[in-house]
Amino acid sequence: MARKNIFELPSAPEAAVDGHVAPSPLPKNRPLLGLDRPVRQASPLGAISQSLDSINSKVKRAEEIELKLAEGQSIVEIDPALVDSSFVSDRMELADDLHRAFVDQVRAHGQQVPILVRPKPGRTDRFEVAYGHRRLRAARDLGRNVRAVVRQLSDEQLVVAQGQENNARADLTFIERARFAARLEDRKFSREIIMAALTVDKAALSRMISIASRVPPDIIEAIGPAPAYGRHRWQELTDLLEATDSRARARKLIETQEFKGLATDKRFEAVHRNLSAQAPRARSEPWSADDGTRLVRVTETDKKLTLAFDNRVAPDFGEFVRGRLQALYDEYKRQPNDE
Repeated sequence: MARKNIFELPSAPEAAVDGHVAPSPLPKNRPLLGLDRPVRQASPLGAISQSLDSINSKVKRAEEIELKLAEGQSIVEIDPALVDSSFVSDRMELADDLHRAFVDQVRAHGQQVPILVRPKPGRTDRFEVAYGHRRLRAARDLGRNVRAVVRQLSDEQLVVAQGQENNARADLTFIERARFAARLEDRKFSREIIMAALTVDKAALSRMISIASRVPPDIIEAIGPAPAYGRHRWQELTDLLEATDSRARARKLIETQEFKGLATDKRFEAVHRNLSAQAPRARSEPWSADDGTRLVRVTETDKKLTLAFDNRVAPDFGEFVRGRLQALYDEYKRQPNDE
């Protein structure tokens, strides 16, 4: 793709994205030119006149662009070859048929919504996407410039914008959101920033990060976004994957051609079904007091034993037991060693 013009501005000003804002004075530095100070208008004198004319032409071009971008409100057109993906991925790739359908839609109706980009840190000639990766990919495939809003964004502002835009569009699946949260935490973003990006509370965020961290990345990638399945089903799959040899069985399944030919939701079902069929059955029975009152259900597998207290029968019994767990544990440790 030709890179002769980084931008192509419309012949008439377009409407502002967030309402009209009067352009602010040009900044002292010119990020589009890679200059630390403004270029003074020079008189075309002597042998250097042609060179100065070229510089002035470039400055004028940059001024036009920077006036439009001064408040980060206006829409410009950028060569997609100059735009890089966000430094934290939040999406899995669209299936080929869905991507082709999206490209056909953009071809027929144009790009209706601009993407958001920032000048790439440490570079004067490139940009980085906050949101709009699929629109950017479609523009590349069509050989068109991509319509964009350019704003100066910190890393924190970028990931919050990236997450909140996708939340507003209800566009990311549970596992994509969970994986995005885990990647942000791996990059040492605070929980407050991640909660703002995903619009979730602490408890929900902890569950998301736990699932994304416990399911091996290669299995997530093989299954794909699985839009039909939310937290509860992914939690079930996470637990199933922790049984003996379950990850090996899952990996053997995802390598088959039959599995690879399935749609993403069917892939999730296939892995879940395969592991469920071989999972050990839990043994469950009630525990009754001497007076015959059934207070607790005891469920046991090879790896865990769970006590479920019936609050309808004895509302405070569960809390009573929890308050004495340390004493019970101390008593357990004092037992004589049978060995």
